[in-house]
Amino acid sequence: VGRVDLVENRFVGMKSRGVYETPGGTLLYHARRAVESLTLDREVIHQRDQLAPKYAELVYYGFWYAPEREALQAYFDHVAQAVTGVARLKLYKGNVYVVGRKAPKSLYQKDLVSFDELGGYDQKDAEGFIRIQALRLRVRAMAERPQEGKAL
Repeated sequence: VGRVDLVENRFVGMKSRGVYETPGGTLLYHARRAVESLTLDREVIHQRDQLAPKYAELVYYGFWYAPEREALQAYFDHVAQAVTGVARLKLYKGNVYVVGRKAPKSLYQKDLVSFDELGGYDQKDAEGFIRIQALRLRVRAMAERPQEGKAL
């Protein structure tokens, strides 16, 4: 667990081979992601996944004191405020499995995700949402239909 063998791009442009062994870091990574899956919403996770490679690149290249690294740090510190909880991991034949997770600030609401009438989610709400989400696609399809004498 935690051994990586890769070819990486160095800052100066050459390729180099790196072999890293971080078993503790790998366990922390999986545990953290498990708790984040409960405590961060979808869009924050997407944004984190977009910004994390840039942050890692800045640190890897030695730009610790760069203003853009500090700005990203402020973002990650803010996001981290909600991430608190416990994850149980199982290690088996070199793999890490999340077998449990809980968080006091969990966004997962069991009663909300059930599609019964008591769950607080009305499937009828989806109809308007789907129509609005599809609007741009309908407009595009109409625009691509051949029309004679189409004027502005």
